[in-house]
Amino acid sequence: MSNTSRVVSDELMQVQREYCDKVRAIYENKLDRQPMAFTQTFGCQQNEADTELIRGMLAMMGFGFCDSIDEADIVIVNTCAIRDHAEQRVYGNVGELSHAKKNNPELITVLCGCMAQQKHVAERIKNSYPYVDIVFGTHALCRFPENLHSRIARGKRVFDLEGDEKGCIIENIEPVRKQGHRAWLSIMYGCNNFCSYCVVPYVRGRERSRDPEVIIREFKKLLEQGYKDITLLGQNVNSYGNDLEGVCDFPELLERINAIPGDFRVRFMTSHPKDATKRLFDTMARCEKVCNSIHLPVQCGNDRVLKEMNRRYTGEQYLELVDYARSVMPDLTITSDIIVGFPGETNEEFQDTIKMLERVRFDSLFTFIFSPRKGTKAWDMPDVLTKEEKQRNFEELLEVQNRISREINDTYVGKRLRVLVGEEENDRSYNNEYTKQSRTEGFKLVYLRGAEGLEGQYADIVIEKSSTWALFGSVVK
Repeated sequence: MSNTSRVVSDELMQVQREYCDKVRAIYENKLDRQPMAFTQTFGCQQNEADTELIRGMLAMMGFGFCDSIDEADIVIVNTCAIRDHAEQRVYGNVGELSHAKKNNPELITVLCGCMAQQKHVAERIKNSYPYVDIVFGTHALCRFPENLHSRIARGKRVFDLEGDEKGCIIENIEPVRKQGHRAWLSIMYGCNNFCSYCVVPYVRGRERSRDPEVIIREFKKLLEQGYKDITLLGQNVNSYGNDLEGVCDFPELLERINAIPGDFRVRFMTSHPKDATKRLFDTMARCEKVCNSIHLPVQCGNDRVLKEMNRRYTGEQYLELVDYARSVMPDLTITSDIIVGFPGETNEEFQDTIKMLERVRFDSLFTFIFSPRKGTKAWDMPDVLTKEEKQRNFEELLEVQNRISREINDTYVGKRLRVLVGEEENDRSYNNEYTKQSRTEGFKLVYLRGAEGLEGQYADIVIEKSSTWALFGSVVK
């Protein structure tokens, strides 16, 4: 981002801080208590990070936070547009807000995020959900205080989808994160890739990188606050710095973070295979605080379909990346995304994806049946498979990957590992003796016994047994 754009961003945020003060004053005169906010997030980690920024703005406006809509003076629903299923869930949850609004007519209801950035969604909300007070998209995130003030002061609904696709970067707002030992840290926003199935470039705008010095300062502050497992976020982190005119690229940023004193882990997501380089993997292997773990979405194993997806790599090029990464990091864990039933994909082409799974042996997958997104190139591409055929292929994919995941996890039995013990209790009804959750460097879930009192600390453990989705171990005394 140019210096001029960054100065404009700073000026804009100064205006928003003034609106924060105005909203705070309104609620101080209106209530004899602290106003409370309830936030709900759908979608990816970037949405979680955006919600943390919104919570930061709310804190500047004097709000506290509650776990129940019934206690709230404002409800914010941050939405996802990546698949139709996510959108339908949002509509269902927004529909339920009508009851909360009836019980508390003073309640302010807000819909924001990727889904809200789409004009057809905003029109539907405007016409069919009259109890939603504020709708703003990702381009208007920085204007949330101004929009809230407008709704309260004027009593009219606010719809704000305007904004430059080049976007601005919100700085000098302290995010309000969840308590614990893991944190997200956005290093860039937007996407320039325009995969034919993906709506992200349209709803999040073009790539823009945060200043590396600002990132380093925020990272150090997270360490001071006790976070020990920090994930760097971007739609394509490998493109970080392309707009900074040679100031810093992603491997260099990793090296600078790795040099920060402290006992911590750093991860990142997501990497686009077309931009992942040997230099990146060499940097990961050299930096002891950078986890030997990568999310590298392949999406499909067939070259024709990959070209239709506009992924700009072939299956062979992807395999070359994986082979090199494993040559410098033998203990590397790899996860990926797979789309089943992309328009035009045949059953024979789908089998290339199965071959990809057998060849790479991913630790785990995020799997989806293709969901058409309005405004993308794939929206009206013709299909050759029925829904039933796509479902059968999807089930075959899950069967193969579950077998591979179990085979990989079985190799961990008897190994001694270092894990970061979580705050979370075991959320499964089985194996109740393993009471705590934890994560390995490779981000594998481990249920632990003997870990009481070690929350937020590293512990040496021995893996005693495994399942398809988790490992089970005990702390070495």
